[in-house]
Amino acid sequence: MGLTKSSTGTGLLENDFKNFKNDNGYTIALAGNPNVGKSTIFNSLTGMHQHTGNWPGKTVSNAIGKCIYKNQDFLFVDIPGTYSIMSNSEEEEIARDYICFGNPDATVVVVDATCLERNLNLVFQIMEITDNVILCVNLLDEAKKKKIKVDLKLLSERLGIPVVGTIARKKSTLNNLMDTITKVCTKKITPSPIKIKYSPLIEESIEELESELKNSFNLSNNLCRWISLKILDGETKILNTIEKNLAINLHDNSKINNLTKKLQENLKSNNITSETFKDNIVSSIMKKAEDICKDVCIFENTSYSKRDRKIDKILTSKKFGFPIMLLFLGIIFWITIVGANYPSQFLFAIFSWLQGKLVIFAEIVHCPAWLSDMLISGIYQTLTWVVSVMLPPMAIFFPLFTFLEDLGYLPRIAFNMDGFFKKCCCTR
Repeated sequence: MGLTKSSTGTGLLENDFKNFKNDNGYTIALAGNPNVGKSTIFNSLTGMHQHTGNWPGKTVSNAIGKCIYKNQDFLFVDIPGTYSIMSNSEEEEIARDYICFGNPDATVVVVDATCLERNLNLVFQIMEITDNVILCVNLLDEAKKKKIKVDLKLLSERLGIPVVGTIARKKSTLNNLMDTITKVCTKKITPSPIKIKYSPLIEESIEELESELKNSFNLSNNLCRWISLKILDGETKILNTIEKNLAINLHDNSKINNLTKKLQENLKSNNITSETFKDNIVSSIMKKAEDICKDVCIFENTSYSKRDRKIDKILTSKKFGFPIMLLFLGIIFWITIVGANYPSQFLFAIFSWLQGKLVIFAEIVHCPAWLSDMLISGIYQTLTWVVSVMLPPMAIFFPLFTFLEDLGYLPRIAFNMDGFFKKCCCTR
């Protein structure tokens, strides 16, 4: 493949993106929904197994890794998996801010070939911010099992960006991806992503604001259009971030403020309020994604998801959903608590035996009583008690919970609990 691997994990110390730039080559952002194989591609390209730090001021972890392809350095930044970049969570904020303000040379958006329509939502949102987008259609092997075919060439034509099909676990399939990344970075391929056309009234409002932003600030066409959307949406948090990172002043610009007020009042008079504006935007994106998928996806077995739908009806039903959820969680906790007793006792016995040997050794070497008490009865005994008590339940609970996630049951639990979380103000 011509790839030479090296890896780096980092925790940022400064609230900027300079640690995510490759001064000697190209910087590539890897974006995508959760569970689409993005991190697998990242690891395959960089040879790194998730050495992570934290993004500046965030609890969300980051990972960066380098690879050399055809004597060219590439720095890959693994952006947190997210379904959207409309800033409702830390993950969405990080993904949006890095793509918009981190200035990667190219952004690779990884999507799941088995549910392309849902994944295209993020693709369209990213294409609003930057032109240098590459679509990586992953999990083609899973799509083949479900008898789903994706016309990659037609998809590329419809989106206006390069599209590459991959199977993340097979390194040979990443050749085309690296070739395409190289061509985009060296300007041999120039993506021309399509822009979503919203309702005529919203489009007119965007054009007016866009024109005023171009007159007031030295910004690219993409940024002007995207910022116009955020101004009309009234997303204060995003606008503050834009001002900080682009060093522009939107709040004190009287022309923009007056125009925004006028446009928002016009939208409101046509039943597009601040509450329904985002719904209009999202529905337009999803409608476009649906139209494209109808053209590029061929389902040889139209009932491939019939079994999953039957399972969903049971696991997410009002009658059976909660009892099944409580049963599963109860079984997991029972296995964890009861099952942990045996390894805990085993570890405790081993550590106690070792402690006795350490006491004998301390007496042989004439170690002072105060030192042996501190090291053996204090540090060693406390540490081994913690390991004996905590390690077994963790070693049992986390694999079981991961197993539930792999089965696809955790999203169904989230669906069941969504209403309760909203009532408790645990979601935004």
